Amino acid sequence: MKDIAIEVHDLSVAYDQKPVLWDIDLEIATGSLTAIVGPNGAGKSTLLKAILGLLKTTSGYVSICNTGVSHHVGYVPQRESVDWDFPISVREVVLMGRYGKRGLFRRITKEDKEIAHQCLERVGMEPFADRQIGQLSGGQQQRVFIARALAQEADIYLMDEPFSGIDATTERTIVQILHELQSQGKTIVAVHHDLQTIPSYFDSVVMLNLRLIASGAVSEVFTPENLQKTFGGQLTILDRITEAMRTGQQRHTQDSKTEAAGEP
Repeated sequence: MKDIAIEVHDLSVAYDQKPVLWDIDLEIATGSLTAIVGPNGAGKSTLLKAILGLLKTTSGYVSICNTGVSHHVGYVPQRESVDWDFPISVREVVLMGRYGKRGLFRRITKEDKEIAHQCLERVGMEPFADRQIGQLSGGQQQRVFIARALAQEADIYLMDEPFSGIDATTERTIVQILHELQSQGKTIVAVHHDLQTIPSYFDSVVMLNLRLIASGAVSEVFTPENLQKTFGGQLTILDRITEAMRTGQQRHTQDSKTEAAGEP
């Protein structure tokens, strides 16, 4: 029986009496690397905030690590939701990740500063430690927020579009960090919009459009049929993904036939 990091049961959320999420039942396994996908307005960010307890729900509940509390969780918000003009340095942003361990009014220790230093090094941002956060590029800002989440030393990481608006180098860095976290037994859930990279970046997927369309292993539920149900007419890339899947299956079949025939 698999361990469950996050359980969502009968969850509904409404804004001004308009449903944004409706009757969501979902389990996310411990140690999984899970993408949440869906069209604009599908409730992806709302689901993350509901899991964190940042939103009032209409019905249902969320259980985290079987405790129902969120101090196990590190959070990376959308870059667009952050006030980048706030006068705070890169180092101070990362140190904010330590407050969950120490408490808001506890003094930051030498150990906290060393952990912040290590997290900045891990994302390649230590040379910018004294820079004001608003002076960084979009990719650099995202790296800093990843470092802040790492400094929390959480069991679960929730990330809202961590690959949005960043350069290819930063994307590779973040992907590597996510896989390292997973190898340490951490659970990562990320809202993601690039459907073509789902099979290579993630092992599980949640497909959402107000309601839960499908969830489970990418190899099982990330299918053209479920993509069509999730995105409908909005999915312009569906044909390309379907073709890529078909081509990959054909190549696998041809390779199998070649091996069976003993050809080099």
